[in-house]
Amino acid sequence: MCDQEDAQDKRPVELGDVFRMHRETYCKNNTLTPEQHKVINAICNCRTSVLGGHVEQCDNCDCDHICVSYNSCRNRHCPKCQSMKTVRWLEERQKELLPVPYFHMVFTLPHELNTLVLYNKKELYSLLMQSVWETIKTFGKDPKRLNGLMGMIAILHTWGQNLFDHNHLHCVVPGGALVDGNKWQPSKPDYLFPVKAMSEVFRGIFISGLRDLYDKNKLKIPSNSDLKTSLSIGENFETLLDSLMKKKWVVYSKHPFAGPKKLLDYLGRYVNKIAISNYRILSCDEKSVKFKWRDYSDNNTVKVMTLTPEEFIRRFLMHVVPTGFMRVRFFGFLANACKKKNVAIIRKLLSYEPTEEKQKKDVQLLMFELTGNDIALCPKCKTGHLYTIQTMPNKLANVIPDTS
Repeated sequence: MCDQEDAQDKRPVELGDVFRMHRETYCKNNTLTPEQHKVINAICNCRTSVLGGHVEQCDNCDCDHICVSYNSCRNRHCPKCQSMKTVRWLEERQKELLPVPYFHMVFTLPHELNTLVLYNKKELYSLLMQSVWETIKTFGKDPKRLNGLMGMIAILHTWGQNLFDHNHLHCVVPGGALVDGNKWQPSKPDYLFPVKAMSEVFRGIFISGLRDLYDKNKLKIPSNSDLKTSLSIGENFETLLDSLMKKKWVVYSKHPFAGPKKLLDYLGRYVNKIAISNYRILSCDEKSVKFKWRDYSDNNTVKVMTLTPEEFIRRFLMHVVPTGFMRVRFFGFLANACKKKNVAIIRKLLSYEPTEEKQKKDVQLLMFELTGNDIALCPKCKTGHLYTIQTMPNKLANVIPDTS
């Protein structure tokens, strides 16, 4: 019989190990939000006996393998709980694919806004998404460009490889626009919109929205005692906005994806990505946590960073999003309210009819690529499949998981 807890010392260090070892000290010395408490508890309990589970047995009569599997926490910040969720999400995106180029764009907020974002996550994450969409929509509606309605999938990321705040939006944009609901206007196959012009429009829209939130007293302004510098955001808000208007904002546009397979591969990696994955954590003890990170400023060199447990946990918890906030959103002709109708119209205009068999095959392939194996296959004989022979109750049955 294999037991996950008994085998704990045989596996690499995981994020849950860091929290289990240091959460008591960290929670005692720091003030946490309810969302952060929930994330810590979920990751600590994930795939342990606390959440219950089931006993599985191989259906091969020549194999005696029995395995205990504990339930997942299903929290969206947990590195163990994203693969199957991603597969199901990709299956839905497979049904919406269009035979057009898809462009990948990244819109980044200046680091001068990091502190303000931490105090106003819901407001400023939403403003970021709306500002990016208004930018894409404005260029798409330009009569000199595509003169129609664009579509966009937006994926919010708030971290860099070193776990510091790096608020940016990954966008997947189909190469074309729906004109008057009955005509498809394609973009150039390898070019969508000018990056410099998009950067300036994005900057203006975001700062205008930021000023509006401030004027309506919808922003929480940190006090001087909460800041590491003597600069007061409240007393110098106009100065902050002026400096942001003079700064070049980063907008990055990559070459379009090489076909739907590459697009889905990308979405599979990014859609449910969290601040740090387990494979990057190298070690954890009473004094330090070591993890791998990629230094993009040094030719993408892979380095090892050593932090105190408190600092590591602090950086990770900075990226916990507010309860109910949707990190992935759809805009334009891909908006949830009209997506099914618009995709059907565009496919008809392009004389494109995907087959059900192809979609099913692709989803099975995606599941294999994301999980690495047939999750029901017996790990001992490699021929039989596991089936449940006994269930174990969840000791936290009244706790609702964060699956948003």
